[in-house]
Amino acid sequence: MTGGGWTFVVLRGNDGPVRQYSLSSRALRAGAWIAGGILMTILAFTFGIGLDGTGRVRAAVLEIKNRTLETELASFQERVEALETSLDRLAANDQQFRSIAGLEPIEPEVLQAGVGGPGLGSLEQSALWPVDSATSKVLFAASYDLDALERRTHLLAASLEEATDSVLAHRDLLESTPSILPTPGWVSSSYSRARMHPVHNRPLPHHGVDIAAPKGSPIYAAAKGRVTRSSWVVGYGLTVEIDHGYGYTTLYGHASKLLAQVGHEVRRGEVIAQVGSTGIATASHVHYEVRMNGVAEDPARYILPETLRY
Repeated sequence: MTGGGWTFVVLRGNDGPVRQYSLSSRALRAGAWIAGGILMTILAFTFGIGLDGTGRVRAAVLEIKNRTLETELASFQERVEALETSLDRLAANDQQFRSIAGLEPIEPEVLQAGVGGPGLGSLEQSALWPVDSATSKVLFAASYDLDALERRTHLLAASLEEATDSVLAHRDLLESTPSILPTPGWVSSSYSRARMHPVHNRPLPHHGVDIAAPKGSPIYAAAKGRVTRSSWVVGYGLTVEIDHGYGYTTLYGHASKLLAQVGHEVRRGEVIAQVGSTGIATASHVHYEVRMNGVAEDPARYILPETLRY
């Protein structure tokens, strides 16, 4: 360096000429500033290209994600519509089931109350609304449909449960209601408030029906129930009584042999005794009574008409 400048000596090989360059400090600083500016420009340009490329890649990825979400959302809406169709069929079956169960159908207003209702908020409250209003509308509609399906499902589930309980209760009642002829045979004497008694020879109430059948023929329980008596009863001879619940009791008199014991749970059609003529009887037969809450009723009302032979 000489004075206020710089001197550069350049040698080319051992035998080459020697070149000398002199630059002032001002010129050297100016050159450094120019070189730095060029370098910064190049770096900025390179960085900008990198950012632009990264932005394009991110935009492309977001576009793919958006298209995938739109496809999934469309598929989701189709599934919601299919569920709505299935619930419509279920609702129709529920109405029939309730009718069979002896229940009133669900009122349309009640059904609509189960479908609609507040609780979802407004469309503008969605966080997606300011960003993508179109997609926000689709999502809001899907959310509303799901809420409706959930409420309707709960309503139908409760209705089916009620109908099922009712059917089971009716089934138990039907199984406990006397409904068959206790033995195959002929009705030799019907229910009467005052019939001429064949032994006492005077009008007396006849609280059941007499069914003539050969001695030893099976006597069947007219419905399911619990045996409350299996013993000798004055006038009736060997007798079986069954409590069927719901106020129903039945009596089977004049048996030759008792098979069911007290406390025995019997089914409809189960053999409980054998036909005979014990007690006050003139021939082999079954005296059959049906009582409702302790009051004798005509057993013919509890026997299918085509099975009665007079």
